[in-house]
Amino acid sequence: MKRLLLVLLLGILAVTAYTFCRSWSLPDFPDSPQYREGKFRNGLPRPPMSLRDGVQIWWNFLVSKPKGTVPERPIPVLPLDRAALDAAPDRSLFRIGHSTLLLKLRGQYWLTDPVFSERASPVQWAGPARFHAPPISIDDLPPIAGVILSHNHYDHLDHDAVLKLDGKTARFIAPLGVGDQLIAWGIDAAKVEQLDWWQSTEAAGLRLTATPAQHFSGRGLGDGDRSLWASWVLQDDDFRLFFSGDTGYFDGFKAIGEKYGPFDLTMIETGAYDPRWAFVHMQPEQTLQAHLDLRGKWLLPIHNGTFDLALHRWEQPFERITALAAEHGVEVTTPRMGEALDMAAPVHGTRWWQDVVTR
Repeated sequence: MKRLLLVLLLGILAVTAYTFCRSWSLPDFPDSPQYREGKFRNGLPRPPMSLRDGVQIWWNFLVSKPKGTVPERPIPVLPLDRAALDAAPDRSLFRIGHSTLLLKLRGQYWLTDPVFSERASPVQWAGPARFHAPPISIDDLPPIAGVILSHNHYDHLDHDAVLKLDGKTARFIAPLGVGDQLIAWGIDAAKVEQLDWWQSTEAAGLRLTATPAQHFSGRGLGDGDRSLWASWVLQDDDFRLFFSGDTGYFDGFKAIGEKYGPFDLTMIETGAYDPRWAFVHMQPEQTLQAHLDLRGKWLLPIHNGTFDLALHRWEQPFERITALAAEHGVEVTTPRMGEALDMAAPVHGTRWWQDVVTR
């Protein structure tokens, strides 16, 4: 069994490398302050990981995962259709899964990091599988004013979803380099806009700003950190939203909060964390602090519930962040997949995840 898993891992790596080498050329971005010596960089250098540590992490994922990382019962999903979306008030949010959010702003629809495929992987025969189906298919989605992308990892940038969304999406807004990947896949360059940190654009009455994050990028063996990663600020007049993408905790949250806060809602990653990779994925305590740094009013924890990407129990992100929020008087909302959330007047929601696990 272990040999089979090792063969599968090597197969995934080989396919990833082959796919990458055939897919696109790597542009340079010498004008970006984040781009140095052929790669994008965080403000602080990422701590090195030894080959032994990397192999040990992969080994734990493949053959020695602890119990509870997979939900024991079906995850509740509220099916969505076009009628329900159109009937929802403006400034509504629908959680599709992981970091995929459908936002209704000024009567138009926006998607963040749309992942609709069965697996967050370069291949669909191996890799992290979904725990639940999306509450709505791409075919049933209304026209999309814009797709907002945070970075190019497989659990945030879904090749098949991008191609299916192309016919109903007006714009794709991405960090530097990620847009080049879309163009290489066949998306019309006129529909793609790429931003560096602190750059802004106007679209469909909204102002969108790419803001710093502390992470990394890569989809193959030769493109590590050759495209940028970002968080996003969305402004609808005086209504302000923050979408974290993937990030470790860093002082950039305070800078973003000082420049653009307070935020009516922060959508911040809380899941797939581990002390060994805290530099690029926050612990729940850090998620809470980031929300406070941003001067957020309500917190929506994302990057959880959909894929098995870590070694903690499946429900742990929900339990930890809600307990921390209660302890510090922070308002946290936890809608079910497909459940409508009024971003202008959020509610806490139910502890739906407790019905999915047994003790």
